[in-house]
Amino acid sequence: MSKFLRGTIILLAAGFVTRVLGFINRVVIARSLGETGVGLHQMAFPTLMLVITVTQLGLPVAISKCIAEADAVGDKVKIKKILVISLTVTISLSAIFTPGLIFLAPFLAEKLFTDARVYYPLVAITPIIPIVAISVVLRGYFQGKQNMKPFAISQVIEQSVRIMLIAVFANWLLPYGVEYAAAGVMFASILGEFASLLYMFTMFKLKKQIRVRKNFFKAAKAGKDTFYELMRVAIPTTWSRLIGNLSWFLEPIVVSHCLAIAGVASHIATQQYGSLTGFAMPLLMLPSFVTVSLSTALVPAISEANSRKNYRLVEHRLQQALRFSLLTGGVSVVILYVFAEPLMQLMYGTGNGSQFIKIMAPFFIFQACQAPLQAALQALDLAKAAMINSIIGAALKLCVIFVLASRPEFGINGAAIGIMAGTVLVTFLHFATLLKKIQFTLYIHEWAKLLAVSVVSGAFGQQWLSRFLEEVESPFRLLAGISLTAAVYLLLLLLTKLIRRSDLMHIPLLKKLL
Repeated sequence: MSKFLRGTIILLAAGFVTRVLGFINRVVIARSLGETGVGLHQMAFPTLMLVITVTQLGLPVAISKCIAEADAVGDKVKIKKILVISLTVTISLSAIFTPGLIFLAPFLAEKLFTDARVYYPLVAITPIIPIVAISVVLRGYFQGKQNMKPFAISQVIEQSVRIMLIAVFANWLLPYGVEYAAAGVMFASILGEFASLLYMFTMFKLKKQIRVRKNFFKAAKAGKDTFYELMRVAIPTTWSRLIGNLSWFLEPIVVSHCLAIAGVASHIATQQYGSLTGFAMPLLMLPSFVTVSLSTALVPAISEANSRKNYRLVEHRLQQALRFSLLTGGVSVVILYVFAEPLMQLMYGTGNGSQFIKIMAPFFIFQACQAPLQAALQALDLAKAAMINSIIGAALKLCVIFVLASRPEFGINGAAIGIMAGTVLVTFLHFATLLKKIQFTLYIHEWAKLLAVSVVSGAFGQQWLSRFLEEVESPFRLLAGISLTAAVYLLLLLLTKLIRRSDLMHIPLLKKLL
């Protein structure tokens, strides 16, 4: 089995575990804080991600790409320079942005978010910035070596620590006010990230072939060319992510002001935004661990093949990733669309937000394709083009939100439509950009078969819902309906030969059975 497939399987397994744990975290947060608390949490979180994106400077992808290329020719000196330069950059930036966020927190809370309570979760989360600054370098190192196991286990550790502490801090601080409970949830995230860093640092010390601290400053001074090489990938990647995080940062601001124009009170707007981003979006993003895992493994795999001018292998690996993303994304779309309301009721104890899933789920198939396409563009030195695509998509998203959310007949639903409009556009732009660089065969008949499979399995799920769940809401009937719908989907994939025996042979457990 190739390093790409082995790494992908490890990340998929760990991604499934961490996504389930992460979703449990969301459920605990939602049940502990309520819609208002979730709204405060979700308003503060994009600001943190914006600062972290600037601190990282796109280095995780750049480190992964450059180390994969250096490792392919056995250049250990260059690998050390990559680590030294990366640590210098990220630690320096974290020293600037950590106090900066604390200083700006009152202004952000009162003037931009129009809710002074956002101040507390904003300040509580700032210590995570220097922790992430170091962990992203280690993550990029292991990914570049195509050793996905340390990063995968660290993610499980992070989520496990976080889930153990979230309920404790939330329940302890809730009597003092929902804003303090939201801050406690943020602090639990810091401890989870710190535990993850400790594990990756231990693995690096045990398995390292590079002594980073020895002649650190000498390597830093001699790493000018390495710095420029990293920046060629890192800066466009940073801008691409920065645009995404900037639009995410602006999103609650635009939504809150647009809803005010539509006549919605500020506390109601916070609740509605909490339902959208704290209830519906986590459920929609739950299956995305598949595409994230594929994308993480795809960058070093395509970088290695591209450095050897093996363009057929580049296309083959991208075809593998996109095909798997589409097949898993299809069943996710069907299940989420059909069972939206009972799923929300089961997870959160309320059906509020199920309308967002109905609006957004059909378009999430484009979200499934977007991450592998972006990873391929970064690996092929097209990070700048990916950045431009992201800017265009973010601009469209905010424009659609502004136009629709400010109209009473759309309201918060306009925000959901805007988010999906940006996603669809970026996916198409990424694909068009990729076609200019490599030859890529598009199998239209397979897309048509996947659409037919999705419609038929969705109709089966709808029948189950109308017969067994409309009058009696039973968790067992819901899980049975989801399982049977997924089984019908899988059976149809086998009958239409969208999944073949050779595909199943890549899965270790099934390989033994087959």
